[in-house]
Amino acid sequence: MGPQPRATVALLWGFLLPLIAAQEAILHASGNGNSSQSKDYCMLYYPELTTLPSSLENATSISLVNLTEASLCKPSDIPPEGIMDKAVAVQLGACSFLEKARIAQEGGARALLLANNSVQLHHLGNKSEFHDLKILLAFIKNKDLADMYQTLGNNITVKMYSILWPNIDYTIAIVVLITVFTVALGGYWSGVVEWEQMKAVRNTEDREKSQKKDSAALTPLTIVMFVVLCCVMMVLLYFFYKWLVYLIIVIFCMGSSVGLYHCLAALISKVPCGQCKFTCRGKTIEVRLIFLAILCIAVVVVWFVFRNKDRWAWILQDILGIAFCLHFIKTVKMTNFKSCVMLLSLLLIYDVFFVFLTPYITKNGESVLVEVADGPFGSNEKIPILIKIPKPAFFSVMSTCSLPFSLVGFGDIVVPGLLVAYCRRFDVHNGSSVYYISSTIAYAVGMIVTFVALVLMEKGQPALLYLVPCTLITVAVVAWIRKEMKMFWKGSSYQIMNNTVTEENPITADEQTVQH
Repeated sequence: MGPQPRATVALLWGFLLPLIAAQEAILHASGNGNSSQSKDYCMLYYPELTTLPSSLENATSISLVNLTEASLCKPSDIPPEGIMDKAVAVQLGACSFLEKARIAQEGGARALLLANNSVQLHHLGNKSEFHDLKILLAFIKNKDLADMYQTLGNNITVKMYSILWPNIDYTIAIVVLITVFTVALGGYWSGVVEWEQMKAVRNTEDREKSQKKDSAALTPLTIVMFVVLCCVMMVLLYFFYKWLVYLIIVIFCMGSSVGLYHCLAALISKVPCGQCKFTCRGKTIEVRLIFLAILCIAVVVVWFVFRNKDRWAWILQDILGIAFCLHFIKTVKMTNFKSCVMLLSLLLIYDVFFVFLTPYITKNGESVLVEVADGPFGSNEKIPILIKIPKPAFFSVMSTCSLPFSLVGFGDIVVPGLLVAYCRRFDVHNGSSVYYISSTIAYAVGMIVTFVALVLMEKGQPALLYLVPCTLITVAVVAWIRKEMKMFWKGSSYQIMNNTVTEENPITADEQTVQH
């Protein structure tokens, strides 16, 4: 897309949506006062402290002073020639960056650039001591600062500008579509597996044994232990993120490779050609499935090696994440609505606590869940249990900076997805689709409400706060209207349809029930 069409698209976008200031900005550096020798670098700044112009033409040239050898933790660190009307580059650390900003402001500096190994905004925390702070405060990479002086020399002037972002963008619609698609497909797949198992189990006694086995899979005690484990893992990640993040990455690689294999194997099984087989130790294996396993492992390895390449690694992560969620929803079974209510309610409390209540506990006033999802300040590794969609890249600031993403966690997909899957299996045994369709629509509405709250509150939201009530209340109302609440709540009895299943012809009866 050339400059003119890109500007046209941006203009149309601006007419359609309200605009807000972005945290991303461009530092345009020129060497020796010569604008022909220049280079752009990415920086992140605090728009609530200072407003930047929205174009290079409107930006003001400022001389850059390199004070990375000094800490700037006390006024005596200011050089004798002063920093009046200068942009000052210092190293992050030694003391609070807000203290550095106050000293720089008192010295007359117009901007403070904090150099660090990664570009990431630190939480401002309690600004009561720095209420008069008005200086431009931004973060840049150490390697960018070093490249600036190596490429442009020591006499550098900088211009800094940002853009206006639409506070609603198309990525919200894409995330909603991906999550709804994954939940709907995973629930439907679970119903298909249930139907196949119904046809495979001919004997009524075998059917009952299978039911007892499934019922033992997720007991109330198991659900409580699972939620407690989630809480413990969240706390451990908060305190020991730089080590445990690699454990999460390894688990993601293993789980997503298995999920991708099963998803693709289900598709390949529908293809009649290429079914060459060989026998190994008494087991018959299709050759194409071996190549499929190698392909899935290769995809995971490529993602693992290039996982920090924001330009394109998110595509592989999303594919692997969707496959993982689909396989999880299809495989893990909730045996009754009572278990669904218990699991979703406990995880709702977990989500709300770690998003809304932990800021009152942590020292920096940051949400534990949000900080773990974003990664602690200075960390280059991110936990990969997220679906990521990059936001629009119409401007040069987006081609210079790392792409910002719209995110949704796997838990916001698989947890309601287990309820949708239960509804689908219940429908299979009762010859309808009303529970499956209503729960899927309720999930879509819950996701839309989540993003509306995100836009209005301008802060991370616990999606389960909106998804759990939407889905649970909807299916409960449907069960009450259909006068099936008792059967829907207990769950175990719905698989034994005494009125339709006979010992003489159980498969035919099952098929009649499913096709009713």
